[in-house]
Amino acid sequence: MNNKVLRVLSGEGFNNAVSSIIAIVIGLLFGFLILIIANPDNAVEGFLTILGGGFMGGGQAMGQVLYYATPLIMTGLSVGCAFKTGLFNIGASGQFIIGGAVAIYVGVYWTSLGSAHWIIAILCAAIVGGLWGALPGLLKAFFNVHEVIATIMMNYIGMYTANYIIRQYAYDANRNLSMDVAKTAEIPKWGLDDIFYNQFGAYKETSSLNGGFIIAVVIAIVVYIIFNKTIFGYELMAVGHNKDAGKYAGINSKKQIIMSMIIAGALAGVGGALVFLSGPSARHIAIVDELAVDGFNGISVALLGLSNPIGIIFSSIFIGYLDQGGTYLQGLNYMPEVIEIIVACIIYFSAFSLLFRKFMPMILKKFNKAYDPELASGTLQGNTANIKNAETEGGQK
Repeated sequence: MNNKVLRVLSGEGFNNAVSSIIAIVIGLLFGFLILIIANPDNAVEGFLTILGGGFMGGGQAMGQVLYYATPLIMTGLSVGCAFKTGLFNIGASGQFIIGGAVAIYVGVYWTSLGSAHWIIAILCAAIVGGLWGALPGLLKAFFNVHEVIATIMMNYIGMYTANYIIRQYAYDANRNLSMDVAKTAEIPKWGLDDIFYNQFGAYKETSSLNGGFIIAVVIAIVVYIIFNKTIFGYELMAVGHNKDAGKYAGINSKKQIIMSMIIAGALAGVGGALVFLSGPSARHIAIVDELAVDGFNGISVALLGLSNPIGIIFSSIFIGYLDQGGTYLQGLNYMPEVIEIIVACIIYFSAFSLLFRKFMPMILKKFNKAYDPELASGTLQGNTANIKNAETEGGQK
């Protein structure tokens, strides 16, 4: 095999991208099978409807895709950042809902803040979400309590605390939902309503999309820079890869574990604020004993995006795209939950894609040996450094 081609195929970026694409394709095919079982007569049309996604509804539908993607970016970042530091933050749901509840409280009552109202509400959500993540971090750092157990418990504490806050201070009894926030607390549209809309004569149908999507993307880029270009990010990941090695290098592992969970909680808390500060047409908190699905979907997004902040942006948009396509399935006699099953299938197979990432270098090595016997005795492992060594040796011969 041409060494330049092999270098590309062996690259981490290509390997990661292909593994995610394989998960998506297999998940979609499995979803198609589900459509056949549920309603064989409309299976093909239903599958094409899902693939059509937001494009089937014009500009307004594409705006909804980005609106659905906004909280997923934040909860995906929350889970993904913890993954990068060797932690499993399964508590994004509780961090998300408690951040949203605090944002609603601030949005309803702190009306004297004027134009800074929505900014302060988001910051308050970030602070509370960070505190919600700090407790599992402290338990992990000082008492070695597994973060999965701690964050699961914090999910339920967050859910009931949010219900209490809403019922006591911001409850609309007529709708059994949280109250609408003040106009000054609504996140600005920043002109997105003039981009993503459908025009029907004199009537303009706009989406729920607002500047929250832009904020989420900017935060994702900042997180990427922190983890890949700063000493602080390097220390976080070093502790995640090997706590003992990090300690030997002089890194305070306990501090980094706590900081990692604080950052994860703050990101999920901001996600809650971006959802519930989107105006009257946006979601509201219902007083129900159900965990927010956004946090668990964040796990899916982080897996598909391979914990890369930029990958999380695209995987969030993809999940939002499927969700929007799923809204059209009811017209084909499918229950709306079908799309959730399909998304779950994609995520399920994304776990298998991790195996592909592991064995891909072995497959390339085996193929390369069959193609080029001269390299059969080498130590090519599918990485760029070893390929360059093989090229150098070949040149010397």
